[in-house]
Amino acid sequence: MAEKVGMPTVTGFKDSILDFGVGLGGGILYALSAGFTGSGLIGGLIGAGLAGSVIKGTRGTAIATILGFQAIVGAASQTQAAPSQSPEVM
Repeated sequence: MAEKVGMPTVTGFKDSILDFGVGLGGGILYALSAGFTGSGLIGGLIGAGLAGSVIKGTRGTAIATILGFQAIVGAASQTQAAPSQSPEVM
């Protein structure tokens, strides 16, 4: 069930900043890993595994899940952007 929308609190703001920082850390780990292993499916899998294992708890699980989702969405959008036929050479 959805929680109520309320007034911002200092604790809520602090928790959100912490979540943002953890996300930045996971993104940096993923980017560094993908730089070494490539950004394909296997490289993305390794990067997501590394970032998800370094960031502990539900935040690590969320990072790995989001990276997996992003990999599929990115692959699907690249497939749609690719031309269906090769251009004719004159």
